[in-house]
Amino acid sequence: MKRNYICIACPVGCHLELDATTQEDIKISGNKCGRGEIYAREEYAEPKRMVTATCRTGDERLDRIPVKTTKPILKEHIQSLLDEIYSVKLAVPVKRGQVIIQNYKNTGVDVVATRSLL
Repeated sequence: MKRNYICIACPVGCHLELDATTQEDIKISGNKCGRGEIYAREEYAEPKRMVTATCRTGDERLDRIPVKTTKPILKEHIQSLLDEIYSVKLAVPVKRGQVIIQNYKNTGVDVVATRSLL
């Protein structure tokens, strides 16, 4: 199985080609640094993404506040995480860095506020 990726591990944006004959026999080409190989292997086996969204506050000054995950989460969890984020209604005050959702589905990923609302 061949797959093509554009690496996002560094600013170069290498065009990577991954050739996997088995789960263990994986060849990667096109990377100009070691991070490209790591990125391609992770993207093939367990793709992850950072998630950014907004939560309701119920405050008339600012009815939504931005939030983000503290580290990338498996793509398979993104939709259910977004559903949970969108169901949250935060009580003011909210401080930047405040944990909104802790250890989502035991993934070790928290969702934190990225803005204060006092």
